[in-house]
Order: sequence, then C-alpha cells, then structure tokens
Amino acid sequence: MAIYILRRLLLMLPTLFGITLLSFVIINLAPGSPVDQKLQQIRMGGAMGGGAGAAGGLGGRGETGVSQEVIDALNKQYGFMDENGKPRPIHTRYFIWLKNLSTLDFGDSFKYEEPVTDVIFSKMPVSLTFGLTSLFLTYLICVPLGVYKAIRAGSKFDAMTSFGLFVLYSIPSLIAGILLRTFLASESFAPLFPLGNIVSDNYSELGTWSQIWDRFHHAVLPLMTYMVGSFTFLTIMMQNSMLDVIKLDYVRTARAKGVSEKVVYLKHALRNALIPIVTGMSGILSVMFAGSIIVESIFSLDGMGLLSITSANSRDYNVLMGLIFFQSILFLFGRLLTDILYVVVDPRIDFT
Repeated sequence: MAIYILRRLLLMLPTLFGITLLSFVIINLAPGSPVDQKLQQIRMGGAMGGGAGAAGGLGGRGETGVSQEVIDALNKQYGFMDENGKPRPIHTRYFIWLKNLSTLDFGDSFKYEEPVTDVIFSKMPVSLTFGLTSLFLTYLICVPLGVYKAIRAGSKFDAMTSFGLFVLYSIPSLIAGILLRTFLASESFAPLFPLGNIVSDNYSELGTWSQIWDRFHHAVLPLMTYMVGSFTFLTIMMQNSMLDVIKLDYVRTARAKGVSEKVVYLKHALRNALIPIVTGMSGILSVMFAGSIIVESIFSLDGMGLLSITSANSRDYNVLMGLIFFQSILFLFGRLLTDILYVVVDPRIDFT
C-alpha cells in the first residue's frame, strides 16, 4: 500500500502540470483581460469626471480614449509586458507563473491588490465550514436511511420515502435555495430565518450562547440547500447497494446458520455495501468548492464560491489560477483518500 501511495503521489505532479497548463491557456485566451477591465474603469471614470482623465494628463490618446503610456503601464503591471516594453507570449507567462509556484507565490490579486494566498485563505473558512458540515450531515442521515429502506424494501415506509426523495431530487439546488429563501426568510411569507450572511450585524454585542445560536440560525437554510443535491442520490445508492449485498451467498449462508437479521445486516452486509458509498468520499476535500457557488450567491456568503464568480467577472487571472490549483490539489488528494478508505472498508482490496 505504501508503494501504491508513493506512486500516486508521484503521478500527481504531471497531472497537476496538465491541469494548470490547460487552465492557464483557457483563462488567458478568454476575451476581456484585466487590462481591458481596468481601461473600462478608466474610461468610465473619465466620462463621469467630464473627461478630466484618469489618464492623468498623459498625451497621445488613442481610439480607446486612454493614452498609450497608460496602456503600456497597465500591461507591465499585470505582467503582459516585460520591463523593456516587449509583449510576453503566453508560454513565457505560464513558465513565470510556474517558477513562482515553486515558492508558493501566486502573485497579487488584480482586484483586491493583496497576495492571492491571503485572499483565498480569508474566504476558505466559510466554504469549508458549510461544505464539511453538509457532507457530514448528509452521510449521517442518508446511510442509516438507505439501510433501513433496504431492510423494509417494498413496505409503505419504503414507498413513501422513495416518493419524497424523488420529489426532492427533481428540485435543482438553485431553485431549492430560492424557494427556501422566499418562503422561510422573506417578510412576505414566514421570516423564520435570516435572508443571508453568516452572522447578524450585532453579532459582536451578543453573548457566547447567543452567538452560537446566531450562527446556527444563519446556517440552516444554506445547509439545507447544500444537502438537497446529494441527499436522494446517496440514500438510493445506499439502499440499492445494500439490496445487492444481501442477495449474495455468504449472507444467505449466515441466515441459514441462524444468525439474527440484525447481525446479518449490520455486521455481514453493511461493510461491503459501503464500498460504492466510499466512492463519493473522493470529494471530501474539494467539497468546499462543490455547490458553494450557487449557495454562496443566493445567501450572500463570503466564501470561495462567491470569490470564483467575482474573479471570473473581473478577469482576476492570478486568483482564478490560485483557486484552480488549490481545488486540483484537494481533488487529487481526495481520490487518494478514497483508495485508502477502500482498503479500510474491505481489506481484501489490494492496490499493489
């Protein structure tokens, strides 16, 4: 197993190289560079200021309404030109980015004007908290429910819960979030929960228990939106996996020997039935990104999902590349963690 883990770790390097290279090319070939965004701001500022000019009085205004000196200065600032004023081709900029990566230097955010790592790490706790909590709650509820549905397969309980789960499955996360916000947080219906944000405005003035309650109160609707996407899938997968396992010969043999149904299900069948469920654990480390874009946008949560949208809209290349790099690392380690869990669940699995 140790050799397998070492081999997987070594294979991560070329995989990560391929992901970052492809992402860098796509992002840089997309229309609307950070320089274009900045020039647009300058032109809008100049128009609102009666043409006084964010160009700062520099001469030689071109068709863009901004002097060439300003455009060149922006290109140098954002790394599209070298110190001698010569354009840097895309492969040169990628290798500079790769070289800086060796020292974990992702550059500065064009929008926030701070180091990329500081920007990403400041948003990470929000996405991590909601992502891991929703993942934990989903498995905590869905695995026992799936097992119980398998035990009671064909009963009224199975039919009623299956109907409810498929109704839930038919509602996309985006629509679920909007409906929850409208009916449970809006003043027009039942304002039982806050409309958004992580805490109330007067959070710092509250006592310890009131702060805990305030955070819980704000987290209910986002967590429900997080979970709605995977709740039905995981429950039905657990039920089907359990039904497949209890048909196997070794389970029938255990029953023939007079082993109680409780022991048959929970001791003999459950362990093997968990193998397909472990597959979904590959996203346990990258869960802070998964689904967070929709949820954070609906509930105004200042996390990494919202940061992704903001960075894409403002063409903040450095932050986008930083997000892709961290997400790729987490996903690759998540896949490795899944393989280790396979062996934990079923020691017969041998990757060597």
